[in-house]
Amino acid sequence: MLRTAICDLFSIEHPIIQGGMMWVGTAELVSAVSNAGGLGIIGAGNSEPDWVRQQIRSTKQLTNKPFGINIIMLSPFIEEVTEVVLEEEVAVVAFGAGNPEIYIPRFKQAGIKVMSVVASVGSARRLERLGVDAVVAEGMESGGEVGETTTMVLVPQVVDSVQIPVVAAGGIADGRGLAAALALGAQGVQMGTRFICSDECIAHPRFKERIVKAHDRSTVVAGRTAGYAVRCLENRLTRQFLALEKAGATEEELDWFGRGRTYLGLIEGDLDEGLLLAGQSAGLIKGIKPVKVIIGEIIAEAEAIIRTIGERMSYG
Repeated sequence: MLRTAICDLFSIEHPIIQGGMMWVGTAELVSAVSNAGGLGIIGAGNSEPDWVRQQIRSTKQLTNKPFGINIIMLSPFIEEVTEVVLEEEVAVVAFGAGNPEIYIPRFKQAGIKVMSVVASVGSARRLERLGVDAVVAEGMESGGEVGETTTMVLVPQVVDSVQIPVVAAGGIADGRGLAAALALGAQGVQMGTRFICSDECIAHPRFKERIVKAHDRSTVVAGRTAGYAVRCLENRLTRQFLALEKAGATEEELDWFGRGRTYLGLIEGDLDEGLLLAGQSAGLIKGIKPVKVIIGEIIAEAEAIIRTIGERMSYG
């Protein structure tokens, strides 16, 4: 049995965490991941508190296992969502897209585990001092908002800099990625794109199929000049967006141009005009499967690699 400190921390069977993805990290996917032994994460995104409460309660009806919720600091409803999460007593809160300092004590006092995404060693150290229970070291290979450092380089540096468990994220979609993350010192992995291509995810079938057909160079990063660089599948929208950036469009113009595009791509399945958030791991994904099968295959592959890697090496 492949068990690490992150399993003990969150009371889960496998060291696999589902990324808290806006629009598609809903009760259906979250409960499936938790029921399969991982940690499902509701993606609160910019959603209103009533929707968040409904998702929490729906998840509780579908699983009796621990699950979490991702709160982004850019949400206009962060105060209201925080109150909902405290009232509903969610097991884990995962922060992203900003500094969660003022919120950490409230969740810790309520006995809720706190985890935060980091893209640098400095952020990891600061959050450890603030009392988070774990950090997710997310490399630039990931889908959605990205930093500047790759997973392979970021994870071991974060591991060396903190005492709390580190979860690796960015570019991971199979057992090889899990085994590699463990070799780098991480205590588990977080995956988003791999779970989009699951039967339980509510993402549009056209979006899922586009991920399955992706190759190693199918994603691009847009939005750097606007201050919110995001990785997504290349399409007509990204080409137009990058052209606007090159032409010197203002942040306000780019924000207007991109408004509503994520829902259009992920949920409505508009492959041309929608924002198709996905990581570079898309090129590794070859099919749409039930969550239980995905997790089972990843664990089996990682365990086999760990058992046999010494046999492939020669010394002397």
